Amino acid sequence: MPTATPLTQYELEVLETRPAGTCELIANQEHFTRVVRDGIAKAQISLDIMTADFKAMLVPLGRKGAKARSVVELFRSLARKGVELRILHAGTPSGPALVELKKISAEEDCRLTIRRCPRLHAKAVVIDARAMYLGSANLTGAGLGAKGAEKRNFELGVWTETPSLIEAVMGEFNMLWEGRRCGKDRRKDVCPVPLEEPQL
Repeated sequence: MPTATPLTQYELEVLETRPAGTCELIANQEHFTRVVRDGIAKAQISLDIMTADFKAMLVPLGRKGAKARSVVELFRSLARKGVELRILHAGTPSGPALVELKKISAEEDCRLTIRRCPRLHAKAVVIDARAMYLGSANLTGAGLGAKGAEKRNFELGVWTETPSLIEAVMGEFNMLWEGRRCGKDRRKDVCPVPLEEPQL
């Protein structure tokens, strides 16, 4: 069994300076406020996302009545501010979303990278290596509560700033990101190249 990939110096420094935290239950529509509005949108240094499904959901982040924008545009604005974004995804985003994601990567000095692992079913969002969502919700409008009450999923997860939990999840994320769990993977045939950025 492979050993955990060491965390980056930044990840270690952040986690070592954080006090032991608590876990808060996030249910259903609370996902939008906690994970998207208070989490993803406020990333300042890094954003690491694991998701089995990714759809370019609309994100209403402005004042009430303001036009919603695509989460891809939110990623673009974060990359322009210098945030490093890594998205580990089980499939391939829709054509238009993938085109835009690749544009962001090219235009913003590769601050956004997306890699593929078809066996991935875990869902996690780690913001600045300081806070984390871990739960059932995919990066979709139905999963993260951006849709109306009659269309969104029933989801459960936890929000935490507990260093030991964040460190453990980031260790798993990095192992998958680097392809260290591929080995004799029986599903390599459905990856273009293990964990290669999806091709257009």
